[in-house]
Amino acid sequence: MKKELEQLRDEFLSAVKDVADAAGLEDLRVEYLGRKGKLAGIMKQLPSLAEDLRKDMGSFANEVKAAIETAFTEAHDSLHEIDRESRREVEWLDITMPGTQPKTGHLHLVTQAIEEVNNIFARLGFVLVRHPEVEWDLYAFESLNMPKDHPARDEWETFFIADGEKQMVGENGKVVLTPHTSNGQVREMEKGNMPIRMININKCYRRQSDVSHAPMFHQFEGLMIDKNVTIAELKGTIDFFAKNFFGADREIRLRPFHFRFTEPSFEIDITCDVCKGTGGDESAVCRLCKDGWLELGGAGMVHPNVLKAGNLDPDEYTGFAFGWGVERTMMMKAGLNIADIRTLYRNDLRFLRQF
Repeated sequence: MKKELEQLRDEFLSAVKDVADAAGLEDLRVEYLGRKGKLAGIMKQLPSLAEDLRKDMGSFANEVKAAIETAFTEAHDSLHEIDRESRREVEWLDITMPGTQPKTGHLHLVTQAIEEVNNIFARLGFVLVRHPEVEWDLYAFESLNMPKDHPARDEWETFFIADGEKQMVGENGKVVLTPHTSNGQVREMEKGNMPIRMININKCYRRQSDVSHAPMFHQFEGLMIDKNVTIAELKGTIDFFAKNFFGADREIRLRPFHFRFTEPSFEIDITCDVCKGTGGDESAVCRLCKDGWLELGGAGMVHPNVLKAGNLDPDEYTGFAFGWGVERTMMMKAGLNIADIRTLYRNDLRFLRQF
């Protein structure tokens, strides 16, 4: 039995030198010192020995066990130190070096434009409001001086809401996805809080899709109603916006047009940023504007029929309104060079990260 114990000790001391990691060392400990290990197997012979030999073998077995445990502890400490040195080299950090800037997101280009538009008009006292995206025909068309089946409605390429195959209709007419933010005009008048200086920025929907149109887009609608409001206030308000949004060197003009809900009505043009309003010269006409002006949006004095629909007396109150697409207005800023409005909604991070 003594020879078996000596052989067991020598085997362990030899084997422990070849262990390369903590897992292998633990396996070796279990093999020799575990409850069913080799040392336990030899110790099962003790009860069969004579009493005088049993005491001596028991003492010797404890010495062997102690030698094995000592070798195990030394090997464990050595592997731990090697591992710690290795991690120290790999994980070493110079805390005096500047940190790595984490990747952070930012507001979408359209959201940035919406905030800028709102901030500019807030300086003129316009209050930001929000009116429905899913709207009644009454507010989207009829109250804006466009009776049922009027041909002027064709321009808006409207989405109608249906329940299955049945079109949704209520006491205020059909249900539509609002095609313009002008639906907020009469709704704001119905509140009865006069005077009105409203800016309504919201999503709009039209069945259009090309380089300058998207099925879903944003508009901002301005509405001012008070006593003795004139075209001079309209032009001054739009000029203030143009110079603050596009730059102090940009100019606007009011070009006569026709809208059902304003009278008189205007298209608002702004000087081209490429040719600085010159339209080019004799050798080359500006390829963007051709004549020095770009269309910005529509505006006009609120039609008397619209004031009546909002329960206001057109002999007492006058006002102006304007409604422009956020995306198209933003695309006229200098330096953006966005050729297709749909690019804004393709979720291409290579494009979005530029802004």
